[in-house]
Amino acid sequence: MPVRFPYRGFIFDLDGTVYLGEQLLPGAKAVLEALRAAGRRLCFLSNKPIQSREDYALKLTRLGVPTDVEEVINSSYVLARHLAREAPGARCFVIGEAPLRAELERAGLTPVDGPKVDYVVVAFDRTFDYRKLDVALQAVKRYGARLIGTNPDRTCPVAGGEIPDAAGMIGAVEGVTGRRVDPIVGKPSPIMLAVALERLGLAARDCAVVGDRLETDVAMGKAAGLATILVLTGITRVGDPEIARWQPDHVVASLDDLLV
Repeated sequence: MPVRFPYRGFIFDLDGTVYLGEQLLPGAKAVLEALRAAGRRLCFLSNKPIQSREDYALKLTRLGVPTDVEEVINSSYVLARHLAREAPGARCFVIGEAPLRAELERAGLTPVDGPKVDYVVVAFDRTFDYRKLDVALQAVKRYGARLIGTNPDRTCPVAGGEIPDAAGMIGAVEGVTGRRVDPIVGKPSPIMLAVALERLGLAARDCAVVGDRLETDVAMGKAAGLATILVLTGITRVGDPEIARWQPDHVVASLDDLLV
């Protein structure tokens, strides 16, 4: 089926946009197949740092959307790439899970289980506890560590609702240290968008971002001159008054609506 929109490149969010839990959302398979058949360029952009890019590619493939790892960008990969350029070999205390630590190691950075570090990396962490918060405090106060974060999301959409995301860990670290976690490299950061546009090989004006969050997906696109397509299958729902304030270029009930 033909695609409604003329953009040469499409940047798709994953959770709440392409799938929810272990189920593709309505229209996802048909839209992605139609875009590829029409020669459009695609990449998948996720703020979620608790899985690797390889995990995302395998999941999409398992769900019926064959995907190469190079088509996937997530906040762990962007943070590791950014920090490796800013501070090669830096020692890091990681508030985060194993896939993030592995990504940092692949980039030549050194995760350390203690406060004597150059950076505290703050991410979505389902093992977050008082000890990690204390190490982060000591790293900043005693050793002058800087703070950097993966993503600003308050919650993550899952089958049946939402669960706490990285904003909870960021808020706790900022609360005890009195310092801002800066930069936060995930959407809506231009740091993440630059990686996506580089992967697509296209200018921002030729691309659209498709996602379910106003304050990340839509905000990122609007700030950089991409078209924005809000899909109402995840965090943002029909009737949300914030839609009028953010004014995405297109609002669709599901990915089905991207097809004619």
